[in-house]
Amino acid sequence: MKPAAERPAPPPRQLEGSILTPEGWRVGVVRFGERILEIRGEPAPGPATGLPVVLPGFIDLHVHGGGGADVMDGGEAVVTAARLHARHGTTALLATTMSAGRADLERVFAEVGGHFQERAAGSARVLGMHLEGPFINPSRLGAQPPATRLGTLAEILALHALAPIRIVTLAPELEGHLELIGALCQAGIFPQIGHSGGGYETGLAALAAGARGCTHLFNAMTGLHHRAPGMVGAALARAEFSEFIPDLLHVHPGAILLALRAIPRLYCVTDATAGAGMADGEYHLGSQPVTKCGNGIRLADGTLAGSTLTMDEALRNLVAIGLTLEDASRRVSTYPAECIRLADRGRIVPGAWADLAVLSPALQVQQVFVEGEAIESRQLVDA
Repeated sequence: MKPAAERPAPPPRQLEGSILTPEGWRVGVVRFGERILEIRGEPAPGPATGLPVVLPGFIDLHVHGGGGADVMDGGEAVVTAARLHARHGTTALLATTMSAGRADLERVFAEVGGHFQERAAGSARVLGMHLEGPFINPSRLGAQPPATRLGTLAEILALHALAPIRIVTLAPELEGHLELIGALCQAGIFPQIGHSGGGYETGLAALAAGARGCTHLFNAMTGLHHRAPGMVGAALARAEFSEFIPDLLHVHPGAILLALRAIPRLYCVTDATAGAGMADGEYHLGSQPVTKCGNGIRLADGTLAGSTLTMDEALRNLVAIGLTLEDASRRVSTYPAECIRLADRGRIVPGAWADLAVLSPALQVQQVFVEGEAIESRQLVDA
């Protein structure tokens, strides 16, 4: 694998189609090398009939695996997963870990660390790590293994030195965790509320301390009741961001529509596991065996265990439940970029990275460009 600095820059290219910019649709062309050079065309009220749709590449901040590979296997497993998701339009992602002992996490972080300095050909850019455990409530494990413990800034910073952490999921009701939220913010790491048994008031306190929102909103947290609004209620009342899994299994469409009205920058994640892009069968999620059947993946006791979702399917699901294509695009690209304060991804503007997803009018992936590199057509999903 050649370091990115030694790879020749991709030749300038030009795409024609209906291009979604922050100012709206343009029917014309976008020119780009590694970064976007120019957008030319006429404003339009929506995509033009029969033309390809050019969207910002998708950004997935919660990926456990894909293509048969699990992030907790370290090293090349992350590359395999990043290649699978690139074929579905994801141009940047966070490799997401499971709860585990410190030695196991250090091994994974050390093996994955090299992939942040270089990007493997044909893969999405790995932006950093999402540490989804072990600083969670043992009563709200979901599909996480029971390897939980209280978080410390020292442990998180030691892992951060091995591979950059962008997001840490934690349960704010646990001892010392509200203070930890503030310390993480000062270190440039984004804390999120998740796998939590805390109530509404604790959620408000966590958001006030700097938590960005909730990890997989609605799942593995206290739910909404009119006399006990829970962690979900705190997010609906006060959060600017939160992630959710739009596979239509984890969250009912009606609950998604409710959250969309309440949380301004609600964004999609896949929470994808090794079974994403694979046939039905047996896989693993961290240390636990899981079974893929159809579009679901479960532990032996039937608990949902992440998903088999890809971001192109997430986009289509949002449109199917009534979102406009431009709103759906913001929730798979722009808002996740804004959540972790990336100014040069998630939008088609001159100077941004040339991360582009080209879709058919039926929203099937036709071409993908990651930092200007074309993902080979033979690698793409069937259009």
